[in-house]
Amino acid sequence: MGEPTLPQPALLVVGLLAGSRELVFEAEQLLVSDFGEVGVRSDIIRFDFSDYYEQEMGRDVVRRWLGFQRTVEPGRLAEVKLACNSMERTLATAGPGPCRGGRRRVNIDPGLLSLHNLVLASTKEFAHRVYLGHGIHAEVTLIYLSGRFVPQEWTYSDYRTEECLAFMQRCRGLLTRRSPKA
Repeated sequence: MGEPTLPQPALLVVGLLAGSRELVFEAEQLLVSDFGEVGVRSDIIRFDFSDYYEQEMGRDVVRRWLGFQRTVEPGRLAEVKLACNSMERTLATAGPGPCRGGRRRVNIDPGLLSLHNLVLASTKEFAHRVYLGHGIHAEVTLIYLSGRFVPQEWTYSDYRTEECLAFMQRCRGLLTRRSPKA
């Protein structure tokens, strides 16, 4: 019979989408105030993988990923996602929109990177997502196999890019340096 074990702490990774570079920096400041210092940043790239966010954020949506210095207990992913949703509301504009009294200007998607995978949090239910509680689901977006991160069938296009995969590899390096089981 297997015995329950506690997971190793994971690195908090956040994907930011915003209508401008300035909003990326503003969101990062809020995230730092809650989750501590950033250890790894991606370059800011143009988000031209979908027009899904265009109505909320405009045509010039940009993407950046952040990896934080502090590790997180994996059981806290739903709590982290709820905190990020609150930050999205703080950064929303006044007026009609899906963001409780305003138009969302920044999308903040947290995930947990372990030595084995990247798990993203989502408010959307789907066949490949597992319910965590409090309206939050988890999705294994990337797995670490044969020395590299591998996208899954459902992995979003921007998470399949070389920029993202290289960023996640750098985050894994940060986690490896602090993990006793690396």
